[in-house]
Amino acid sequence: MKDFIAIDFETANECPSSVCSIGAVLVRDGEIVKTFYSLIRPEPDYYKWFCQQVHGLGHEDTDEAEVFPYVWRKMTEVLLDGVQILSEDTSEDPDAVPLVAHNAGFDSRCLREVFRCYRMDYPEFVFHDTLVASRRHFCGSLENHQLQTVAAACGYDLTNHHHALADAEACAWIAREIL
Repeated sequence: MKDFIAIDFETANECPSSVCSIGAVLVRDGEIVKTFYSLIRPEPDYYKWFCQQVHGLGHEDTDEAEVFPYVWRKMTEVLLDGVQILSEDTSEDPDAVPLVAHNAGFDSRCLREVFRCYRMDYPEFVFHDTLVASRRHFCGSLENHQLQTVAAACGYDLTNHHHALADAEACAWIAREIL
């Protein structure tokens, strides 16, 4: 795959709408051309211990952060610069790019739920999943298909796992290799 947006969310708690950071990477013609990262004030705004242990973020990081609608608008302005995200609404646009995530079920659910939480119209974005693709591509030759394992198998050193931008960059690398 040569044109796409790799995306990753971290959440504050068990609610999919509680996104507290976003990382996104625009890939055009197989090259990373832009990246975007932002902290987000989560909704609902509380942190579970187990989530903090995963990504290290807490209230002190996001208390002054913008809410999701503002961050999403900023991300689309900065990262996309007129490029459309592929959805049911933009399927006729030949330049629209799909979203890619590792374990896309999680990230697509987060996106859908945070759109719902803020009463934003959700345009049924098209997602590709590098987790599913890695299971097909590596056919059981890996000990697991976690992001850092698959990234290493594709020649990428993921050194800051569970930082949304680092994970999105690893996902972009994997997608260029196996999608």
